[in-house]
Amino acid sequence: MSIANRRRALGLTQEGFAEAVGVDRRTVGRWETGKSRPQPPQRPKVAEVLQMDLDELDALLAPAEVLPKPAQLASGVHHGPGDPDEMIRREFLRLLTVSGAVAAIPAGEVEALADGADDFGRMNGHLWQVYQLARAKHSVYPVVQSQLTALNDALRDGRAQTGSLCIAAGDLFQLAGELAFDANRYHDAAASYALAASASKEARAYDLWACALIRSAYVDLSERRYRQAADALGAARRVALRGDSSLATKHWAAAVQAEAFAWLGDFDACEEALDEAEKVASLSGQVANGGWLRFDGSRLAEERGARYLQLNRLGLAETALKDALKLAPLAAGHSFRRRGAVLVDLAAIGAKRKDSEQVMQYGFEALRLARASGSGYVARRLQTLTAELGTLGCDRHIAELKAEIGTLTA
Repeated sequence: MSIANRRRALGLTQEGFAEAVGVDRRTVGRWETGKSRPQPPQRPKVAEVLQMDLDELDALLAPAEVLPKPAQLASGVHHGPGDPDEMIRREFLRLLTVSGAVAAIPAGEVEALADGADDFGRMNGHLWQVYQLARAKHSVYPVVQSQLTALNDALRDGRAQTGSLCIAAGDLFQLAGELAFDANRYHDAAASYALAASASKEARAYDLWACALIRSAYVDLSERRYRQAADALGAARRVALRGDSSLATKHWAAAVQAEAFAWLGDFDACEEALDEAEKVASLSGQVANGGWLRFDGSRLAEERGARYLQLNRLGLAETALKDALKLAPLAAGHSFRRRGAVLVDLAAIGAKRKDSEQVMQYGFEALRLARASGSGYVARRLQTLTAELGTLGCDRHIAELKAEIGTLTA
């Protein structure tokens, strides 16, 4: 059984299937020839249209993941054991696994010889800045991999106190998870965040630990496990209460939990979480370190707008999102990811109102940013927009936008 066979068995044409899923027909063609596969955010909808659960869909896709088809080999799409990108990824994961195992060794079993952990902390901080400023996030992989190698050597040789190196490891593992998450590698991201949480817990670094839990919840949100995400973020808020009260950790956990509650349709819980997040404004001094903790409340306008959109409060959402664009224009350092997300949300409001001009204005600008940055995050957000565009009929410009998004995500 294949996607094509299942589609035909249900009496669906390629065009009808593509319309139901919210992708371009050419994307369906690539799925059915094995040149690409549905991305994780697309799979719940694909499973729904094909009338199967996610486990059945995974089993349906599994043969293509085990053995490459000739078309895949010819196109260069397949990532096999000898593929350079896949080899880099495997080595990256190996380094993470080794670091996580050594970092879990109790402190008494590693001799403290020198104070090298400060060097790792400074380098990690630099790498977070490089990552934040990089338009193409995957370009940061080589330097992070080099830092992982150095960390492994230090952990193995005992060149610093284990507790300090656990903190450095928890920090670096979170950055590795961010790289994987941006590349749509959810399994790798979840593994990285789990290692980060373990190392941070070992060092009793509560804020670092809470941030790892928050980032792990983003994987649940991306895969539509909203209740699990809400529960994980509740745990992160409790852990953060044991951390540094001058940091914004607990407010960040609340801000992300608001998203989970919005997806669950719980307006009151969402508002409570947003109100808690906004208390970050009462903190003084340096509330974020610019690395593993970047939340400072500066993006609360766009987050509130996004939450109202999820709850279908369109007037409130549009006001908040337009305020967000004015407060942080791209020229002032607004990140491609952040601006792209706001633009997609404004396009989605247009789709819900059947305002094709608003959809095109914001949708094409978001598409341009996604291409310029290579951001998988913005690409995923655009993919969710295509499901909304089906309500706009046969508008030629809307069809063009959908086709362009399908090409981008493929």
